Amino acid sequence: MAITRVWIDEGCTMCGLCSDTCPEVFELDEDADTAKVINGANLDANEDAIKEAAGDCPEEVIKFDES
Repeated sequence: MAITRVWIDEGCTMCGLCSDTCPEVFELDEDADTAKVINGANLDANEDAIKEAAGDCPEEVIKFDES
């Protein structure tokens, strides 16, 4: 199954774990006080790192859809 969409729910504490784990997909948005998914990020090439970031997120706010 391939990841088709990634998003971050409310509650992000900007710990930076996701952007450290997968900087190709996640970055911290200082203006919005949250992490965000980089527009146009290659989800296919970073599937394992996305799943790792989601699993390690202390707030459990990283979500993704697979098809």
